[in-house]
Amino acid sequence: MDNVVEGLVEEVRCQWEMLWRERIDDHVRAEGIANRDYDKLFVERGTVVLATRNFKLLTLRDILEMHGILNVERLVQPCPSVGGWGKFVRTYVRRREERKNKCFVEQVKKPQQLKKGGRGWLHV
Repeated sequence: MDNVVEGLVEEVRCQWEMLWRERIDDHVRAEGIANRDYDKLFVERGTVVLATRNFKLLTLRDILEMHGILNVERLVQPCPSVGGWGKFVRTYVRRREERKNKCFVEQVKKPQQLKKGGRGWLHV
């Protein structure tokens, strides 16, 4: 059963990448348009896939849920607006390291001796 689901997810991902790679960018209207039909993504030719205003962006998570795949979280990374793996590392893992580093007191370094008695390189 898992092999069937993984195969379907792989096909959907391939079409997903092709959609974003081969879309037609309309610079006048500031839109991205699908250049052909993508049956696994439920996108027809000429469908606006990217726009600047009043637009709901397609997500891979929604498409996989429309196919009836359960536990989509295992297969797809979280949306960047929600916070991905990098945000998780920044908020939880690095904070633990900072707490460990705060326990140690930093030693104050003694400044080095100045050349020429602090006069620099001037030869008087």
